[in-house]
Amino acid sequence: MGSIRLVGIALVGLIVIGLYGALFTVNQTQQALVLQFGEPKRTIQEPGLAFKIPFIQDVVYYEKRVLSLIPQDAEEVILSDQKRLQVDAYARFQISNPLLFYQTVRNELGARGRLEAIIDSSVRRVLGRETLASILTGQRNDITRSIGDEVNASVESLGIKIIDVRLRRADYPEATSQNIFNRMKSEREREAKEFRATGEEEAQKIRADAEKTRTVIISEAQRTAQETRGAGDAEAIRIYADSFGQDAEFFSFYRSMEAYRKAMGKDGTSMVLSPSSSFFRFFKDKNGSAPK
Repeated sequence: MGSIRLVGIALVGLIVIGLYGALFTVNQTQQALVLQFGEPKRTIQEPGLAFKIPFIQDVVYYEKRVLSLIPQDAEEVILSDQKRLQVDAYARFQISNPLLFYQTVRNELGARGRLEAIIDSSVRRVLGRETLASILTGQRNDITRSIGDEVNASVESLGIKIIDVRLRRADYPEATSQNIFNRMKSEREREAKEFRATGEEEAQKIRADAEKTRTVIISEAQRTAQETRGAGDAEAIRIYADSFGQDAEFFSFYRSMEAYRKAMGKDGTSMVLSPSSSFFRFFKDKNGSAPK
C-alpha cells in the first residue's frame, strides 16, 4: 500500500509538472511563436492562455508594440548638387509576422542590425537624388515619405512593418560648418566696417556743418557788436561834443579829473613832467586858472 501511494503521488506530481509546462500566457503587448525542436509550429498573436507540448515545444516571445531604432552615429551623405550633409535618421517599426521574423533575423538584435543597414542605404540613395534646397524646404516631408516607402518594401520580407522614418538632423559636416561660420563672420565684420565708415562720414559732415554754423554765428555776433560799439562811441562823442559846447570850462575840468584818475590810480605810478605843465593846472588852482 505504501508503494502504491508513492507511485500515485509521483504520477500526480508528473501531471502537475506536465500541466505547468504545457500552459503559458501571452500578454497584450506580446506575440508568441511555438517551436518544436527549433522548428516553428504555430504563431500566437492574440493575448491569453495557450497550450504547448511540455518538454518538446518551446515558446519565443516578440514585442507587439511599436519599437524605435535610433542609430548611434550620423552618416555623411553626398547630395546631387555635391553638397555634403551629416544626416541622423530614426525609424519606428513593428514586428508584423513573427514567423518570418524568426526565420530571417531570429531576434530583435539581429533585426536592428539589418534594419539600420537598410535605412542607411535608402537614405543615401534617396538623398543622393535631392538638392540641399529641397531638403531645407517643404519637400523634406516628401523625401522622408519616399525613404519610408522604400525601407518598408525592403523589410517586408523580414516580417517587419515600418511605421515611420524621419530625419532628426541634417547639418553640414564640422569642417564645412566652421568654414561657413568663418565666411559669415567675415561678411558681418565687413558690413560693420562699412557701417562705421558711413557713420564716421556722417559725423564729419555734421561736425563741419556745426563748425560752419558756429563761425557764422560768431562772425555775425562780432559784426553786431562792432556796429553797436561804433554807435555807442558815436553817441558818446556826440554827448561829449554837446557838453563841451554848453560849458567848456566844466568839460575841461571833467576831462582833467578823468586823466588824473587813470594816470594816478595805481600804486607806484611815476610821472616825469614839468611842474608848470598844464596837466597840473587844477592842482595849483581849483579854478584851473594856472597857466596852461
